[in-house]
Order: sequence, then C-alpha cells, then structure tokens
Amino acid sequence: MFHALIMAGGGGTRFWPRSRVKKPKQFLALAGERTLLQQTVDRIESAIPLANTWIMTAATHTAECARQLPELLADHIIGEPMGRDTAPCIGVAAALMAREDPDAVMLVMPADHVIEPAQEFRRAALVAQQMASENPGALVTLGIPPTYPAVGFGYIQRGPEVVQRQGLPVFRVKSFREKPSLETAQEFLATGQYYWNSGIFIWRAATILAALKENQPSLYDGARRIADAWNGPRREATFLAEFPNLTKISIDYAVMEHAKEVLVVRAPYRWDDVGSWLALERMHPQDADRNTILAQHTGIQTKNCVIVGDAGQLITTIGVENLLIIQDGDAILVADRRDEATVKDLVAQMKARGLEKYL
Repeated sequence: MFHALIMAGGGGTRFWPRSRVKKPKQFLALAGERTLLQQTVDRIESAIPLANTWIMTAATHTAECARQLPELLADHIIGEPMGRDTAPCIGVAAALMAREDPDAVMLVMPADHVIEPAQEFRRAALVAQQMASENPGALVTLGIPPTYPAVGFGYIQRGPEVVQRQGLPVFRVKSFREKPSLETAQEFLATGQYYWNSGIFIWRAATILAALKENQPSLYDGARRIADAWNGPRREATFLAEFPNLTKISIDYAVMEHAKEVLVVRAPYRWDDVGSWLALERMHPQDADRNTILAQHTGIQTKNCVIVGDAGQLITTIGVENLLIIQDGDAILVADRRDEATVKDLVAQMKARGLEKYL
C-alpha cells in the first residue's frame, strides 16, 4: 500500500518573528486559510489513506500537530526528542511502516512547501509510486523544473529518459549537485538538464532500509530497534535511548548521493519551499508600488517592501524602499530585503543574548 511520511520538524527561523519556537512556520497559515502542515495532508488525502499517514515532528510540537490534524491517528504523530536531520527521521518511519506493511511504498515530503495545483502533485506522486513498485530497487524523487538560477537549492542532473507515464517523463539521475554559485546555477539552467531538488522522495520502505543498512549501518540498526519495540511496553524508553544516538545526517548525504538506481519524475506543478519572507511575494499580489502588504498599512513613498502585521495593529511608513517590515505580537523585524537570509543569524544572536522569551 501507499504510505506517507510528513517531516514537520524544522525550526523556520527565517520566518521570525511570526515563526517562533512554540509554533514554527509549518504550523502557520502563510498561503491561505489552512496551515502549511494542513495543506500538506490535504494534498495527499485522496491518494493515501489517513491511516497510512505519519508525521515526524519535534516532541514539543506533537500536541500542535494533533490539534491541527485531529483526524490523524495519534499513534502516527511521532515526537523526536531532538533534531537529527532527515535520514534518522526517514529511517525510523520506514522501519515502522515496513513492520505494519512489508510491501509499503512511502512518499516522503516536508511539511512546509506550497504546491499547486494539488491534483498535479498527486499525478506525479502516483507515477513515482508506480515506478517504485515496478522497479523495487529504485529510489525515486520529484524534480522541479527551475524558473531562475537559484543558489539556495540543490540540483538534480538528469540522465536518459526511461519512460513516460500519464504524460510525465521519468529520467535516470546522473548526479546530485550541491547548492551552486550564481554562475554555476546559470550554467545549470542553460543546459536544460537540471531540476531543483525538492526533497520529496518515493520508494519502497524495504528499499530505503536496505540502502541505509549498506551506507549507514548503525543508523539502520537503531531504527530497527525502535521499530521492534514500538508495540511493546518499552516503546518510549527504547525511542528515547536510541534516537539521540542516530547519526545526524541528511538522506541526501546518507543515501541519495551514493545510490546506483535513482529515478526522477519531472514535476508538473508549481512549487515553493517558502524559505523566507520574500516567498510571500510569490504567493500574494503586489500593489502599484510593488509592495506585498499583509497588514493594516498606510504609507507614503513606500516601494518594493514586504509588510506583515497582526490584525488590529497599524503599520505606517514614509520614504522607505526594499525593506522587510514584520510585526508579530511582541516583536518587530525591520531589515533590508537583500539581507533576508540573515534573519536566522539574528535569531541565533538573540538566543546568545538571553532574549529567548522573544523566540
């Protein structure tokens, strides 16, 4: 059967001050009335039963997950005692799925992407499921056709086309490339051979476990011990003892860059990883002065700004350009839009200065 793992453990620090420790960005409604986590579940609900959907999140966020997704099995919301990157998260989930369903095919996806239209995502996911079922040793990913030379994403270099299914081409993967310089990203786009690495994967649970056993044997062993104890009285004790010792490593480094049989399905949908405040410009319209305004705002000579605030709060501006102006609760961020990636460094500085109450 088809199963889903939603990875909801990120901190979302680039979205401070709206994204806080108690409620990071995956639990926020940044692109519509539903939160990013809720939209992720909505996107797959007609393709994967809720009984087959699992969420891995921070232990401090399991209650918020349950509140936002009351229809999910409580037993399928797993709280990590600490972040260990994506390979341990995927390894534990794969071991649990394989224990319930030895033939499980799993869809792995982050909880903080915006994908439209949803039916096109399901079309691509079902094609990838079919490829994983027909090619039991294959690891399948969804590649995003790049629209600009992004330096913040990894890239997938495609090889020869294998087949077309439901109008979507499937290629062998030639290589994975790290986040490039601007010049290299421009070269990637010029060749037409590269996709953005979306971090969305489809494979048989048994296949990814075999790959982890080969490349990360201690991680594999720990994940299996967790799964073996899951339905017994030592579930919590085993999980708390084993999970912190799993190697902290991404699935890309742990498996994907070493795998011999990797396929990529070209994504037919619009995709945004919602990495920073500037993502709002891609999801909301701008006014005549190129401002993206999600607040009660009055301004004079205000251009090319992103302005966000709480309901009931008024933000006023005079003679400013190219700024992020974000008001949320007890904190305000004002930054040059060119420095939007530095917000995470600001958060680290606040923590170092003992300002945790604002985080």
